[in-house]
Amino acid sequence: MRITAAVAPAEGEPLAMQELELDDPRPGEVRVRMVASGICHTDAIVRDQWYPVPLPAVLGHEGAGVVEAVGDGVSRVGVGDHVVLSFASCGECDLCLTGHPAYCATFYDLNFSGRRPDGSAAYTADGGDDVSSHFFGQSSFATHANVYERCLVKVPESAPLDLLAPLGCGIQTGAGAILNRLDPPAGSSVVVFGAGAVGMAALLAAVVAEAGTVVAVDPVASRRDLALELGATHAVDPHDGDPVERIREITGGGADYALDTTGVPAVFRQLSDCLGTLGHGAMVGATTPGTEGTVDIGTTLLSGQTLHMVIEGDAVPQTFIPRLIGLYEQGRFPFDRLVKHYAFDDINTGFADSESGEVLKPVVRY
Repeated sequence: MRITAAVAPAEGEPLAMQELELDDPRPGEVRVRMVASGICHTDAIVRDQWYPVPLPAVLGHEGAGVVEAVGDGVSRVGVGDHVVLSFASCGECDLCLTGHPAYCATFYDLNFSGRRPDGSAAYTADGGDDVSSHFFGQSSFATHANVYERCLVKVPESAPLDLLAPLGCGIQTGAGAILNRLDPPAGSSVVVFGAGAVGMAALLAAVVAEAGTVVAVDPVASRRDLALELGATHAVDPHDGDPVERIREITGGGADYALDTTGVPAVFRQLSDCLGTLGHGAMVGATTPGTEGTVDIGTTLLSGQTLHMVIEGDAVPQTFIPRLIGLYEQGRFPFDRLVKHYAFDDINTGFADSESGEVLKPVVRY
């Protein structure tokens, strides 16, 4: 069928609206009519080829829409179901089977190869050339996509799909790093470095966890102000003195938990340095392969601290996303405060506004 997609044509170039041919869903796939898709930092860094997905490509990995057709073997969803889309995993390796699909043995191939396991792409341009598909198992920057069934999270028909779309990656990543990996007990201290969409989701999750002290660290005043509105007890400007000293002052000697959402080596060092004895830190910020961060092992050895690398919030989307929706409906997880909507043909404006810091979470509507 003929569809319209925002195609990443070449390294660093803006996305271009293009008509493509979409093939039929294969076994284990579902054709989804997209209602909305979030724009994520990972889309930008793949557009710019930090990670070498073959271009041209249809990117997008925070889709939400309605099922229009199902391939052979699909059993969890049917035509007409409303779905949120998340990352792809095989469902068969040890890590998938033990509840950690974000660390699937075939994660890279399923999410970044631009092809199905058999080497085919779902999209074809005029002239017959393949256009990479199945980005994070979905390629949601298109009016329609063939999506792996394991990417799908069924949601109630009453749920606002144009709001729920970013739950599939960015919001899940920040909230999951707190609730699934760090798991801070009530009354503990939590520091979040970077108050973008992922960091704000983490902050909201720390409030859900009833942390006693929640510190947001960000150089942008408007983001610090919003963090305080959303439940942070303190907001620190990292350019106004030493943020580590300030955090140690606020927490009475060092934080119990800390999260780096920036991927900046200097910030990763601050995360480690701000932790107290037996503190637990995690890093979720995507950065260029080969980037190195340092830790003062001579000092931190005595602290007993733990450092984790976390992707996709170490979540099982089919259980975690409904949990976040439930918290939102209870008024305890107001992630709608992070979202700004754009028309599909304004998608490049959404990218630009996200990269400038003007908008936390752009979401395009189809």
